[in-house]
Amino acid sequence: MKFKETQLTRKPHGHTIHYTSVFSKDDNWIVYDTRNNDTMIVSTGSIEMVNVKTGEVKVLYNTENQTEYGPGVGAATFSPTQNEVLFIHGIRNANELQPYGVTRRTGVAIDINRPQKPIFMDARDITFPFTKGALRGGTHAHSWSGDGQWISFTYNDYVMEKIAKVDSSIQDLRTVGIMVPGKVIVGDDGSLENNDGKMFSVVVSKVTEHPNPKRNEIDKAFDESWIGSNGYIKLNGKKQEKAIAFQGNVRDIQGNAITEVFVLDLPKNITKSQTDLPLEGTVNTRPNVPESVIQRRVTYTKNGIEGPRHWLRSKADGSLIAFLAKDSLGIIQVFGVSPNGGAIQQLTHNEFSVQGPFNFSPDGNWIAYPADNSIFINDLKTGKAERITKRFSDNEKPIGAPVWSNDSNKIAYNRYVKDESGDFLQIFLLDKAP
Repeated sequence: MKFKETQLTRKPHGHTIHYTSVFSKDDNWIVYDTRNNDTMIVSTGSIEMVNVKTGEVKVLYNTENQTEYGPGVGAATFSPTQNEVLFIHGIRNANELQPYGVTRRTGVAIDINRPQKPIFMDARDITFPFTKGALRGGTHAHSWSGDGQWISFTYNDYVMEKIAKVDSSIQDLRTVGIMVPGKVIVGDDGSLENNDGKMFSVVVSKVTEHPNPKRNEIDKAFDESWIGSNGYIKLNGKKQEKAIAFQGNVRDIQGNAITEVFVLDLPKNITKSQTDLPLEGTVNTRPNVPESVIQRRVTYTKNGIEGPRHWLRSKADGSLIAFLAKDSLGIIQVFGVSPNGGAIQQLTHNEFSVQGPFNFSPDGNWIAYPADNSIFINDLKTGKAERITKRFSDNEKPIGAPVWSNDSNKIAYNRYVKDESGDFLQIFLLDKAP
């Protein structure tokens, strides 16, 4: 398959696209933040978008009082159904003493027709008594469900982080949460630490400081993905409408951490708490998982997930969850497993390792990924791999994930380009040739 490549951005600053959902619903715009390195959200103050046809750039949001300590913005994604962009936003009072951090960030949205007007999505309340539907820390790497109604994220808890500094038996453990429609009022005390939210937020993955290997317990849940654009079909033939796949750290019998694939089957109502386990947590316990959430382990591999950092991805029909692991020769390949568990499929068979995150095309026919300093696509029916860019030097190789347009005809990706003032991450568009 032939693709025409176009460089969309050229300004001497970073243009970092997120790992998924960077195209507007009509595929005319690509959203990005102005990081020149994906580790530098703390010092990044702008969210922009570029037109795929004209190269026109529009600024959507600039932080106020941006410094090297925050607040910082990044990891922007488009809603699949609305002209709305969602991104990470550091807590607004960030300074040298309390900078941007994993427990000090939240999700903010912008209507692209109303730039500079932030919509705080998840409510935050770090002051006891805590508020049901609000969280007490930092949400991160937000992803829209296929219908654009729910949002998933990873989460770290500020209250537990503070306790952990004085009690070594307690840890702030990364976990997975979701937001659903429903305004939550916290109130403004003037500190900028707390905020109201447009959405009702809960933690949905259970983590524990001391996982029991016999119970599939985990001490970290991370890098999640919605399963399917509308869920998946269970073994009993029934539809699970909302479900998340995530990476979970289990312990083997020797006590070593191994990362495996887990699934969360979510009930239609996630606002109901379990008996004596308040959703918002207490002064010395983390937030609790709602009633009727089912957490399941679906892979049982020898060495677990291995390779560069990546997010699990799912085919649009929900039939397959993909992840990276090493094959029998030690080469990092893409593998897949059903959300119902069972046999693992090897999806790529290259002689070189996958170098970063990947994405399925929305039509379910292809998977795109960086490898051998190029962008590749694999035909999911035949398994055939195609190199669709040239092979770049180490300094110019693709960075991050190639991201498909909604119509499966375009791919956006990042790589560094040198000019007289330095090397800058630019956005490139690969368009299927007619």
